[in-house]
This record gives sequence, C-alpha cells and structure tokens, in this order.
Amino acid sequence: MTRILLTGAAALALTATAAAAKTQVTWWHAMGGELGSKLEQIVAGYNASQDTYEVVPVYKGDYTETMTAAIAAFRAGEQPDIVQVFEVGTGTMMAAKGAIYPVYQLMQEAGASFDPKAYLPAVVGYYTDTDGNMLSMPFNSSTPILYYNKDIFAAAGLDPETAPATWADVEAMSKTILASGAARCGFTTGWISWVQLENLSAWHNQPIGTDENGFGSVEAKLTVDGPVQVRHWDNLARWQKEGVFKYGGPGGGSDAAPAFYAGECAMYMNSSASRAGVMANSQFPVGFGMMPYYDDVEGAPQNSIIGGATLWVLRGHSEEEYKGVADFFSYLSSPEVQADWHQFSGYLPITQAAYDLGKAQGYYDQNPGADMGIREITLNPPTPNSKGLRFGNYVQIRTVIDEEFQSLLAGKKSSQQALDAVVERGNALIEDFADAVN
Repeated sequence: MTRILLTGAAALALTATAAAAKTQVTWWHAMGGELGSKLEQIVAGYNASQDTYEVVPVYKGDYTETMTAAIAAFRAGEQPDIVQVFEVGTGTMMAAKGAIYPVYQLMQEAGASFDPKAYLPAVVGYYTDTDGNMLSMPFNSSTPILYYNKDIFAAAGLDPETAPATWADVEAMSKTILASGAARCGFTTGWISWVQLENLSAWHNQPIGTDENGFGSVEAKLTVDGPVQVRHWDNLARWQKEGVFKYGGPGGGSDAAPAFYAGECAMYMNSSASRAGVMANSQFPVGFGMMPYYDDVEGAPQNSIIGGATLWVLRGHSEEEYKGVADFFSYLSSPEVQADWHQFSGYLPITQAAYDLGKAQGYYDQNPGADMGIREITLNPPTPNSKGLRFGNYVQIRTVIDEEFQSLLAGKKSSQQALDAVVERGNALIEDFADAVN
C-alpha cells in the first residue's frame, strides 16, 4: 500500500512539474459578452494545441479601461505580455517606444514565420510605421455597417430586401415607417464619433485632419468642421426632433442596440462586429447594408475605415515568454482561427487566406450580408483622407466629440459651433500630446 501511495504521489509530482514547466503568457483584453466567451475558446484551443506555453486571458473592462490599466501596470513593473488596444490608442502606443516591443521585431527575433503581405492592406496599413513595419498584431478589426429590421420594413410597405443606399433614402424610409406606425423611430447609432463623424468623413473622402489625418506628423490638426460634416450634424439634430433619429448615448451608445432589438427603431448603425450581438438578440429577420452616403458629394462613397483593436506586446518580460507570444500570434493569424473568429463575430478577416477560406466554405453564400464590412473597407483604394486617423490623445478627443454633439442636441450650439469646438478643443489635446513626446 505504501509503495502504491508513493507511486501515485510521484505521478502527481511529475504532472505538477509538467504543468509548471509551461511558460505563461498574460493577455489583457477588453472583450466582454459573447465576444469574450469566444476569445476564451480561442485561447483554450491554443493552449490545448501544444504543451510549451499557456496563454492566460484577463478581462480588464472596456477599451479605455484596459489601456489605462496597462499603462499603470507598466509604470509599476507589473505589465502583461500582451494588451489589446483600440485603434484610436495607436498614436499613444507608438509614442511609448520604450514600452512596446514592435511585432515585426518580435516575430523576427523569435524566429517565427511572419509575412505582413498576408494581411489585408486596409487593416495592416493602420498599424504600420512610416517604413511599413507592423507595430502591433491585428486581431479584431471592424468597420461600421447598417442593420435593419426586415419585419418593420415589410409592415411599412417597404421592400424588406432593399437597404437604404443614401441618406436621402434613410430619411424617406424612416418617415414612411413613422407614418405607418410600424416603429417609433427610423434609425439609431452607436459611436457618434467613430460612425457619424470619422467614418462619415472617410466615406465621403473628406479630411479628418492635416498631414494625412495625423499619419504624417504628431503635430497634425483636426479639420472635421467642414461643410459635409456640418451638413450631416445639422441633419442629425433635425432628425432627432422629427423622430427620424434616436440618440443612443455617448461612447458606444448603450441605448442604441436595445432600441433596435426591441423594435423601437427600424435601423441601427454600428460595428460589423456587432453582428454576433445583433443575431443573438434580434427576434426578427435582420437585413444588412452599407453605410449611407450623400450622393451629391463627389467621390462618395469612398471606403470606410477600421475600428476594433490590435494586440500590443509590452517590454519587460523573458525571452521565453516572447517566444510564446510569437507562437500564439502565429496561431491567431492562421486561416482556420481567423475565419472562425470572423464568421462568429463580424470582425473582418485580417488575412486574405482567412477571407478566401470563408468563400471556399460557402459562408458568404449562406449568410448574405456577412461580407458587408469587407466590401465597404475595400470599395476603393484608400486615399490620404480615408486610410484612417492617427492623433495623440484621441481617446480624450472622442469624449470631446460626444460632449459637443450633446450640446448640439440640447440646442446650446449650432452644428458649425459644435464642430468648431471639437476642432479647437481637440487640437489643444493634440498639442499637449506633441509637447509631451517631442
């Protein structure tokens, strides 16, 4: 009996030693709900695929909270290996040169297979330096699209298979819906900043700022108070009064999705990555469309720009941990993992191979509209006005945009005054950032 117990104890000790031998890689992320559950499944799949590394995912709150926590942790010497940072934090992360381990350098030094040309140009271009080197690893890239309630369209006498193409269509369809009593509002939206200002500008080939929207200089200036942007915010304010539009709140617009799910609003504009939530919460057939445009603006529609986030690697860890990070990144970028993630979530497939795999699987034939975001972001080759934006302190600037939009809706400012204030206050924040990094 004693011998058996000793043998069992030895086996347990060997098992514990093997488990302890795995190098842990910590990943702080901002994915909650259905997306967070899927992320954990992906990590579990990686951990089960090999016995050298163990990735530990840790949910740290929303994007702002996650980025703030990572900065504080780095200052305290307690930083994770990987942190998920949303696209508007790119400028800030790029400026933290001593804190980040550029992905192109990491993959090279870890001896991992890595080809930047394998990634979709519209995605990878946002996260490269001026020499074309990838600084962070794309993971969840999205772009805004339009969702609509087919039952409401049919009840109002509209074609449930036809999405609005222009803003004139949105207004006319909304008024038809309101008149029929099929819904109490025409449309709502998440992210006034991202959807109804930044992407609105790119979609109409209008500059968001100088120096190619900040790509060319940390001292670039915002220019989002032009005629097209002012016209659109004028319309949003008017449509709010008429019931055509329902404001969903600041940031991601926490009231927007529930208004769509409940059938209060017939249309909803938000991230392509909202697809998982939309399909899970909608008790009606959902239609998909591209973002509307003003058809009298020359060059529109151009192309949309990405949102979502990438994975940044932080300095201060062991060589073995970085080999684990590189191995995990290779797994994340595989066509099978990316196609599965894209098809579940609505985020864009970050590689051409993942997109091609989805087509070969018949996914887009079986799920009409699932490629809407890809079609938008690749509609035309990006121009200096439509490849994205890169400004320091842009997280705070988005708060300014929300504040000024609320002033507009409250009748305290005109659209021109509100957007002029966005430019003035935003440029002051950009100047503060430039002073800090120069």
